[in-house]
Amino acid sequence: MDRFDRIFLLNNILQGSRRPVSHKQLQERLECSRATVTRTIEDLRDYLNAPIEYSRKANGYFYNPSAGEMFELPGLWFNASELQALLGMQQLLATAQPGLLEQTLEPLRKRLDEILGHQHAGGDELVSRIRILSMAARPVGEQFQVVASGLAGRRRLQIRYYNRAADDDSQREVSPQRLTHYRDNWYLDAWCHLRKGLRTFALDAIKEVAVLENKAREIGEAKLDDHFASAYGIFSGKAVETAVLRFTPERARWVAGEEWHPQQQGRFCEDGSYELAVPYGDPRELIMDILKYGADVEVLEPKALRQQVSQCLQAAAERYR
Repeated sequence: MDRFDRIFLLNNILQGSRRPVSHKQLQERLECSRATVTRTIEDLRDYLNAPIEYSRKANGYFYNPSAGEMFELPGLWFNASELQALLGMQQLLATAQPGLLEQTLEPLRKRLDEILGHQHAGGDELVSRIRILSMAARPVGEQFQVVASGLAGRRRLQIRYYNRAADDDSQREVSPQRLTHYRDNWYLDAWCHLRKGLRTFALDAIKEVAVLENKAREIGEAKLDDHFASAYGIFSGKAVETAVLRFTPERARWVAGEEWHPQQQGRFCEDGSYELAVPYGDPRELIMDILKYGADVEVLEPKALRQQVSQCLQAAAERYR
């Protein structure tokens, strides 16, 4: 939590409390030291003119109600996650093609512009000075509208799907369950009636799609989460292996703060390197993420994954001979 987040949270704590809040309680809620709490109180009081007072009798801090109107922070204050969410929504809406929800989303688009363009937040200055970059996004055409229609109406879809790995098309009848936006691309999680199981389909690889009259097969939320969220990355299925990766001390400074998977485990070694354990099922996406670290990472376990990464590196080296 940075300085501005603490000021924002301290203001909320004092506004929401009916009685003075002790220094110890503020340390716990702000997750910082006693000295940092004191500095945050001074920042809020001295620089933003907050009417903070201390009650010896109650041994706590409070907003003085006799200071007039309820104190408010000047302008709109966002913490990092709130600002990312707002700008992310704005960017998605700005780049959205006209579709089923165009009229419904227009008021939301305008409201976001108003919030981000508030005069105390700097107007267009704030938006122009923050970038959210997309990498390797694959454009989705009109099939998005049809898929969304079938998903909302709980109807099955007939799709012609292009399998890039096999370089061929197949006809599928699917029951749509979820639309997923992952790494700047859209995917459909669905029950495939041809394969009789849950599958993930890249929307940009759906070449033809039609909504059928048949009702979609319903799959419970718990089963969907168990199938699509337990293993690493976008590939579905249960985690069957755990990859143990060791990063160099130089790279460890970054990786130790990253979340690769909700159930990951990490530890620093005596030499400063960092070991990360990640559950996975299909290794393809994991291998791609490992390879981008080059010589800064080594696969310790399992043996099969270590061999696959080694073969990829050897094949790459051969191309440069």
